[in-house]
Amino acid sequence: MKPSRDIAVLVEIMGRLRDPENGCPWDLKQNFQSIKPHTIEEAYEVADAIEREDFDDLKSELGDLLFQPIYYAQMAKEIDQFDFGDVVYGICEKLIRRHPHVFEQQKVDGADAVNVSWENIKAAERAKKQSEAGRTPSILDDVPRALPALTRANKLAKRAARVGFDWPSAQGALDKVREETEEVASEINMQNNDRIEEEIGDLLFAMASLARKLNVDPEVALSNANKKFIRRFNHVEQRCKQEGIAPADAGLKKLEEYWSEIRQSDKQTT
Repeated sequence: MKPSRDIAVLVEIMGRLRDPENGCPWDLKQNFQSIKPHTIEEAYEVADAIEREDFDDLKSELGDLLFQPIYYAQMAKEIDQFDFGDVVYGICEKLIRRHPHVFEQQKVDGADAVNVSWENIKAAERAKKQSEAGRTPSILDDVPRALPALTRANKLAKRAARVGFDWPSAQGALDKVREETEEVASEINMQNNDRIEEEIGDLLFAMASLARKLNVDPEVALSNANKKFIRRFNHVEQRCKQEGIAPADAGLKKLEEYWSEIRQSDKQTT
């Protein structure tokens, strides 16, 4: 076989890899559960390439990510559930249905109105799905369990806010953060280890809600904080190297001194 721009060739390659007689032994051993972690990893690698603005790498990582649904579709086809064509048809149908302002005559006034329409359509779809399954629908249905916990907390709180379960302003969310911080401190003082984890979880959830009220993506904010920490700690390590001491031998006072240097430098450049 030869490389091609035709996605049908990629589907054919996947079929060859899973051929029971002449396929790849590794690919033949895989199932939906074993491939799932690879899918998540590929999505993060796409995000990383975007973050680095490395478009050559992005092109490659998008190919790896594209391969994932083809892999699942092949395994589903083998058990007579669906094939890749069904996947393509499904997403085409969904996009047309959720964009009546583009494919029908419905009028919308700007991006915010589009978002409201999109959420209303999704809510109706969830209600219909739950009703057909004989279950009482919840506004929290279909928030993926596999999302990073901070992102999921943000989405859960955003869903609840749609029915009015929310603070009227960011100040209420900030007050909740302070309340949860005090509860964490109380459990620490009482050395109640069984409750500390629970209270820290409540604090993190409150922080996600505060971020939402301020139109901040908590996952992005934490990611940026991680990058800042790495940059600043690299400065600490470099200063230790200049002084000829190992970071582990420098002592907390010296490490904090180097940390303060880069903090002050950051303040002067902002």
